[in-house]
Amino acid sequence: MIERAYTLAEAMGIAVWCEDEAGPYQTVPYPGASCQPEGEPLRQPHEYFQEGTAKWITLFHPATGQLRVKGTPSTRNAILHPWLETELTAILAELPAPTKSLAPQTNRARWESWREGLSRQVTLCADLSRLRRLLVMDHLTGHKSPEWLVWCFQRGSLPLFIPLGGRWLNMAESIHRIIQLRALAGQYPQDVATIIAWLEATAVGWTRHPTPFVWAGKRQTRRHRARERRLHRLAGSGAYSTRPIQPGQATV
Repeated sequence: MIERAYTLAEAMGIAVWCEDEAGPYQTVPYPGASCQPEGEPLRQPHEYFQEGTAKWITLFHPATGQLRVKGTPSTRNAILHPWLETELTAILAELPAPTKSLAPQTNRARWESWREGLSRQVTLCADLSRLRRLLVMDHLTGHKSPEWLVWCFQRGSLPLFIPLGGRWLNMAESIHRIIQLRALAGQYPQDVATIIAWLEATAVGWTRHPTPFVWAGKRQTRRHRARERRLHRLAGSGAYSTRPIQPGQATV
């Protein structure tokens, strides 16, 4: 379902955003490369004080590379949900307005099509607004609170929860690693506020020149390998045959 969202939803006029929380990041020296004069390597202290931890919340749009983040000492629902509601409302206002109206039955069928095959389904609102956005999220209890789900449904947003052990399905995981390395590698932040400032500043730099992400997950790789086993490459061009051609075999 999530692979289908990454590959088909944008073409249907439905935006796909990934949400995730990263951390905790401690006030410790972080390993990383640095540019130093020869014979004078950067040295990090072997003794340090842990002055708390920092986390950050992410909304990532793979199709454009847009990134929205918030650094925070905690990601409790009291902090997470208000920030998500503010950012998602702003994102919804920026989406292009639908050019065609949909009958209520057709609109509900669209909502239901993104829930097919799920063993457990939450109850949708009786009166659904037009489906405008899919949210790829972790399978956490706070993400499934009734108040949060109703808020999403009323604004045309449908959360898609990744299965347990399926973090690789959330492309926000990749942007986390990129930003973390750029912000913290080789650094020694000594307070939580510094960590948050570096992460948010690095995210701003990314947003100025974003890079779109294209889905090519593990299942797609396995399917590609399976096709390669069924097809046989022919030398000289990009042609394939569905059966091997033996040496000396007539091809007429």
